[in-house]
Parts: sequence; C-alpha cells; structure tokens
Amino acid sequence: MAAIIRPRDGRVIGGVCAALARRFGTSAWTMRLIFLVSCLLPGPQFLLYLALWFFLPSEKTASAAW
Repeated sequence: MAAIIRPRDGRVIGGVCAALARRFGTSAWTMRLIFLVSCLLPGPQFLLYLALWFFLPSEKTASAAW
C-alpha cells in the first residue's frame, strides 16, 4: 500500500482531498464533492480533515530534497 502524501500541485486548501484522490485513483474534484456531500451528514468531517492536514506529510520538491 502506497503512502498518502499531500501533493504540491492541485491543492485548494490543504491538499487532503488531492492526496486521497491520488491514493484511490479518482479526480480531486470528485473527492472534494464527496467531502462536501458528507458534510450534510452528522459527524466529525471537519475535524478529520484538519487532522489529516496536520498528520499527512507534504510532498517534497526537488530543491527541498537536499
């Protein structure tokens, strides 16, 4: 299983939806739509998003690698 890493490109806010979309092989807009629809249901969606934003590592650029 590949690690989930927030990409440098394709981010809107924190890159969480883009990272999950890359991991599950879907588009980032589809993942964002799923997240927005899930916000209509009761639950800790925003807290989960914030936790993933904090705990998922960001993708390193070539200049930052060394």
